[in-house]
Amino acid sequence: MTIREFGPLSAPYVLIEPVGDHDPDGIEAEYNKIRQRADIEFRLVTVTVDNWNRDLSPWKAPAVFGKEDFGDGAEALLTAVLSLCEDRSKTFIIGGYSLAGLFALWAATRTDIFCGVAAASPSAWFPGFTEYLRDCGMSRGTVVSLSLGDREARTRNPVMSTVDTRIREIRDILQEQGADVTLTWNPGNHFAEPDIRTARAFAEVIRRLAGT
Repeated sequence: MTIREFGPLSAPYVLIEPVGDHDPDGIEAEYNKIRQRADIEFRLVTVTVDNWNRDLSPWKAPAVFGKEDFGDGAEALLTAVLSLCEDRSKTFIIGGYSLAGLFALWAATRTDIFCGVAAASPSAWFPGFTEYLRDCGMSRGTVVSLSLGDREARTRNPVMSTVDTRIREIRDILQEQGADVTLTWNPGNHFAEPDIRTARAFAEVIRRLAGT
């Protein structure tokens, strides 16, 4: 697991983002995109996962694309993430793209350390997740930014084609539980501008928490 940090240590807001094997320059570009959208001091901490389908999945599930099943490594990853959140004088926001966005939503149901969640195009279709969320919601008042591409459900995959229905269900469930939720629709499919979508989500959460 590789940790990369961008921004001043003194920043009051700390963004935690699980990522794949990203180019460091790409992560720094995302950091700068967040800065452009939120004129508030923050630090971005990225955690590079070893196995995307295993480490970000809250429980085992069969493959829905390709041949690789989903594992149940999220609990171990969350333990590692929480070790980065020991300074309780900071405001912590967790977020990510795709399966990392789903992990962020799940993580916020397991601890109250995260005041905000930036879930950009999360894998809302993940089997059993909406049912889990109904039973194990997150803390009242948590600021949540959800987003999805307006073409993401246009797929022949019967599981992934439910993503737009599922993300609406997630929004409704969280609102009923007292979270402060927005849902934004972006143009394009799942692979359109993931860095920009993630930056927008993080920036939105920072601004809302800061009241700006």
